[in-house]
Amino acid sequence: MKQNKITLIGAGSVNFSLGIIRDICQTEALRGSRVCLMDINPERLEAVYNRRIRITREFGGDLALEKTLDRESALEGSDFVISTALTAPQNRLTEGMEIAKKWGFRYGGSYHVMYDEAFWINFYQFRFLEGLTRDILRICPDAWHLMVENPVISGVTLLMRKYPKVKMVGLCHGFSDVYDMAEVLGYGREDVTFEVSGVNHFIWLNSGRLKGEPLTDVLDRWIEEHGEEYWKTCGLSAVLGRKRIDFYKKHGVLAIGDTLSFSGACWPWWYHSDDETEKAFGEYSPEDAWNWYFGYVKESTAMVMELARDPDADLSGLLKNFVKDDLIVPLMESMIGNIPRPHVINTLNRGGLVPGIPEDFEVEISALCSADGIRPITATPLPKHITAHIIRDRVAPVEMELAAYESGSLEFLKELVLMDKWAVSVSQAEGFIKEILDLPYHREMKEHYR
Repeated sequence: MKQNKITLIGAGSVNFSLGIIRDICQTEALRGSRVCLMDINPERLEAVYNRRIRITREFGGDLALEKTLDRESALEGSDFVISTALTAPQNRLTEGMEIAKKWGFRYGGSYHVMYDEAFWINFYQFRFLEGLTRDILRICPDAWHLMVENPVISGVTLLMRKYPKVKMVGLCHGFSDVYDMAEVLGYGREDVTFEVSGVNHFIWLNSGRLKGEPLTDVLDRWIEEHGEEYWKTCGLSAVLGRKRIDFYKKHGVLAIGDTLSFSGACWPWWYHSDDETEKAFGEYSPEDAWNWYFGYVKESTAMVMELARDPDADLSGLLKNFVKDDLIVPLMESMIGNIPRPHVINTLNRGGLVPGIPEDFEVEISALCSADGIRPITATPLPKHITAHIIRDRVAPVEMELAAYESGSLEFLKELVLMDKWAVSVSQAEGFIKEILDLPYHREMKEHYR
């Protein structure tokens, strides 16, 4: 029997990598797999590798674990390549955002300025992902590339267009909002069946059932009987908070994941137009939420380095807080164990899987996964006005960014910035871009965009 090889690129993320190892250990179909951890940071890689013994001892799994700093050897013989690598450190994102604020940009604009898919981050991600894809096609062309890192929407679009032979899907946890909703409504994960569709970070619930009853019927009853009581105690930006329910009542569709998130990066941004409005809808300020996120990442990084320095560090609290993966490991289980079931994936819209979206653009949909492969399922059409906003807020800017990246056109990059709702003049966009490109660590990007 063939031993499956699972390769983690960017394995120096302790929370992610150890969580994946734990879940592989607990998955019968993946027992005996060979798991290769690859990262370019030797200290972070060592932190993960040294803790794998405790994970495998506690959870079993009979895994063969190895580590390497060399991507080519990591890819050799791989059946699955899971990529999570972020090529630019967080300080580059935050420094760019401070420059953006100086030039008048604010949260609640576009995904390409005040968001972690900022163009000065994506550029390096595109370079990395293209190199990884070429290596996969050369070294392990039959492997499935499971792309987890942002930007999923433009990464999937770029790679699957440019490298049509690659076997890949993008994966994002946003759809799991459906399970969180079910829990608030008094149901378990096993009670839910659903269909979502759209594009990454802009997806919608097409249909859902809770123990056979339409989810929207259950939700309508809950709003009437329990909504007000829930909103008094649920905390800010809750899964069934006032903003999501208000939008649902107005438009008849439920937004899922980051679609209406507190990041405020997407339509309808006016729920975050001022402090009074945010208070009325029980929402975080996008700036406060992002600052919390940046603090969380900083603390997580410090924890990683502490684990790296202390071989006797206690992992009990860390292990307890790992969220069980509902994305990567179950997908591999379906394919390796031949357990046919639907999973939410990101792929190209080949054959009009999501009506109204261009055929060669990324979409997020359900797919039937088994040993036979990944077979996307054509989605129920979304309301036309929702599709129109997908085109405006997600498709158009991504196409502009990819045109800029592929051509090296500074003019196209300027057009991308001018698509942000806070852009008021050409001189503002030009000044902002120049200051970003003049940062010393962006020399490569400055050479590219001429």
